[in-house]
Amino acid sequence: MRAELILDARATLGEGPAWDVTDQALYWVDILAKQVHCFCWGQDQVVQLDEYVGCVAPCRRGGLIVALKDSFWTMDRTGKERTLLARVQEPPTNRFNDGKCDPAGRFLAGTMDMNEAAPSGALYSLAAGRPLRKLLEGITISNGLTWSPDYRMLYYIDTPTRQVRAFDYDLETGDLRRPRVALDVPSELGWPDGMTSDCEGRLWIALWGGGRVVCWNPLTGRREAEVLVPAPHVTSCVFGGERLDRLYITTARVGLEPPALERFPLSGGLFEALTDTEGMPTFAFDG
Repeated sequence: MRAELILDARATLGEGPAWDVTDQALYWVDILAKQVHCFCWGQDQVVQLDEYVGCVAPCRRGGLIVALKDSFWTMDRTGKERTLLARVQEPPTNRFNDGKCDPAGRFLAGTMDMNEAAPSGALYSLAAGRPLRKLLEGITISNGLTWSPDYRMLYYIDTPTRQVRAFDYDLETGDLRRPRVALDVPSELGWPDGMTSDCEGRLWIALWGGGRVVCWNPLTGRREAEVLVPAPHVTSCVFGGERLDRLYITTARVGLEPPALERFPLSGGLFEALTDTEGMPTFAFDG
């Protein structure tokens, strides 16, 4: 499969796509530009914020939840009305990165060292009206996370490990148990970044430096499909569309020298690929 450009966004660090099934809209962020985007019916609306925004998800009662540099907020779709939910205490060189909601409506998001060197990050879980919980620590670049179709397993990426880890997931409590390695990503494919899953339980993983999204069966370790993207830094992906069969893909321009940008001028764009599978939905925050 090949991905087609749907928006020449030229994002510095496009990330975190989330599909809002109610509005049939795609939300995504440009982390370094401090922007939340809403792409709907061919139009892209931008909310400019005043600090880094790692990820975004829809809320069940309307509006959005966002993880900014070191805090969680709900906000309306204009960004003018915001409510602080929680703040983390982390080194000043850390920021939030990827995150999404679980099927019960908790918002999971992780932090990373902006120098991409120290294992100073963590993975957090926020349930509406409950204290913030730390699920994992000792993370360098917290990245993709997704659930199995029965919601009993969480898959998670800490990018420098080149691994996808699996955890037993208790949907009632949000607890993680029995960590193990589900996949090792070969270095020649690039670095594992954002991730989503389909209703067959397969993992679709964006590959930074690899110019593609690869679909793996985590039970067999077999590569079953790939989507080629005309941009080397592929950051994340999500299923959307009326049938949840369209894979939306974000990319980045950061880190590319002028010769690379001349070769890949669509870097930072938003892409789409029509697949032959049904994806897992984007879950909303219960708040």
